[in-house]
Amino acid sequence: MKQQITLITLLAGLLASTVMAASDPKAIELLERVDNLYQQENSHAVMTMEIVTPDFERSMSMESWSIGLDYSLVRVLEPKKERGVSTLKRENDMWNYLPKIRKVIKVPPSMMMGSWMGSDFTNDDLMREGSWVDEFDVTLSEDDTLYTLDLVAKPDTVTVWGAMQIIIDKTNLMPLKQVYFDEDGSAMREMIFSDIKTFGEVTLPTVMELRPLNKPENRTRVIYESMDFDVDIDEDFFSLQNLKKTR
Repeated sequence: MKQQITLITLLAGLLASTVMAASDPKAIELLERVDNLYQQENSHAVMTMEIVTPDFERSMSMESWSIGLDYSLVRVLEPKKERGVSTLKRENDMWNYLPKIRKVIKVPPSMMMGSWMGSDFTNDDLMREGSWVDEFDVTLSEDDTLYTLDLVAKPDTVTVWGAMQIIIDKTNLMPLKQVYFDEDGSAMREMIFSDIKTFGEVTLPTVMELRPLNKPENRTRVIYESMDFDVDIDEDFFSLQNLKKTR
């Protein structure tokens, strides 16, 4: 499943597509829309994470709070043996709390590519700091049913991904698929989006399945059970004291 690409093939995209300039406002508008779907201000969510590997399968219920990209707190609710395991992000810092040993552990930069909770997501995924519009140059192509956004990291962007590709449904402007490429142009993983629902005034895919292409038998699925926005929380909520609370 692993595939090699070059910038030429990346930008070539779909056959019979119309390629627009990288500075096209429509490309930036679509990228901002996708980027902001799960980065709403003052949000609260309950979700299930299902992890499948050749060696085991497990499911966790989790609760999360966030303010944009800078502040987030994720807490495991079930299974009982992992209840209270939590991750806190405050701007450029990240901590894990392990209730069994009552210990807070700060995550060092050397662990950013480590697995988060045994899933295919990494600590780096949770530590995202900037917007894609600021970090990537974007080119738009389209056919009758799909928009394709091809992202190439800007020279000054610090990221593990040299490029990304996002496929968007033209009928509802919802993402269908996102592919991540390393600096050599190899496709490393893909995210599949499905099951669109509306929470309040926000409509988004509630199922995200991450598939590492170098481990075809692995997958991690996140299902959003509920989401609330404009929640009454501020930056003080994201404290080490709150990190250690089990409820």
